Amino acid sequence: MLPAIPAGVDLAFSKEDEKFRRSLRTWLRKHLPKRHDEIDGGEDLNFEGPAQIAAAKKWQRTMHDAGYVAIDWPKEHGGKAASAVRQTILAEEIVTHRAPGLIGQLGLHMLGPTLIRCGTAAQRKRFLPKILTAEEIWCQGYSEPGSGSDLASLRTKAESDGDDFVVNGQKIWTTTAHFADWMFCLVRTHADAPKHKGISYILIDMKTPGIEVRPLVQMTGQSGFNEVFFTDVRVPRSNLVGELHGGWAVANTTLAHERNMLANPMRTQQLMADLVRLAARRNDNGGKVSRDALVRQRLADLQIRVDMMKYHSWKQLSDEIHGRPASVGGAISKLVTTELNHEICATALDLLGDYGPLVGRSPHAEDRGLWPRDWMFTLGMVIGGGTSQIQKNIIAERVLGLPRGA
Repeated sequence: MLPAIPAGVDLAFSKEDEKFRRSLRTWLRKHLPKRHDEIDGGEDLNFEGPAQIAAAKKWQRTMHDAGYVAIDWPKEHGGKAASAVRQTILAEEIVTHRAPGLIGQLGLHMLGPTLIRCGTAAQRKRFLPKILTAEEIWCQGYSEPGSGSDLASLRTKAESDGDDFVVNGQKIWTTTAHFADWMFCLVRTHADAPKHKGISYILIDMKTPGIEVRPLVQMTGQSGFNEVFFTDVRVPRSNLVGELHGGWAVANTTLAHERNMLANPMRTQQLMADLVRLAARRNDNGGKVSRDALVRQRLADLQIRVDMMKYHSWKQLSDEIHGRPASVGGAISKLVTTELNHEICATALDLLGDYGPLVGRSPHAEDRGLWPRDWMFTLGMVIGGGTSQIQKNIIAERVLGLPRGA
């Protein structure tokens, strides 16, 4: 359960909310798979092989049948129109019980909300039900070589040809593309327009001829990211989301949801709790590491920052409940949580000592190679969803009123 609400934040859990929490806990204890690691692809959605993918899809269907998937979606689209408090309780209990992550996260947290806001009735009817049940898995076609932070400079083009677009180009860092069924993709449809004005947002069936997916091996040894090449790929014009050449506005809707997905304060609190347990177990120079004054100071600094992040998330929750403008809370949360996650993992490696960075080779039973992998993955999340520098620019311009960079 969350600690007491800090002064100045008007947020409270009702009896109904606490009843929801108890019911969720009971359900999780009864239905959690016995071997989580055989289902969970981790935060990078790196599901390995058909068996694990099938098991992960089954787990999402199980959660969906119980009413615990996309509870924030409107009821008419398969959700429960749940309050922000209920969403927070669900996220917290999922992390606390270390339940497997959902394989359909990109569809559930990014494309689904975008279609609800920007899509046609036909698109919502066609795609939303299969997102909920994990029957169709989605990937995101945004970044390109040379078009990462400056996303609007993308060059993958889609030319009109009758009732189709013909797509040619390349995407990179495409999570889950090696097993995804569909991609939501940004393409250039007006070569002569200003770069933000000539982009469109389309949905591409990954089984279409002309698509080649090449997995990229990361420093973790896994290959959750991919390169995707398009050669004369035909996409029906009915798969256009929003206005032709108006994809930048649609893309920003998706990006806002992505930043909220990456900025998971419960995950940060869980990492911090794991770090404290590691320090309490580790021995060094004849005593517990947690008794070393410098270690305690470092842990205290991290805990203070975790609590500050937690209070910020409560402030965002309170703002949402009471209808106050969200401002740039998502950018702040994404910046703080991703950098803090990486620092927590870096501290764990320091406590593990010389063997800490050796993935899967640490002699410490309490590690099992997970801290090194998390350290490498969290470094990538500092970049994913918009780099820390991009988030700082957003905060500087929209909150502090500083001039735009050159």
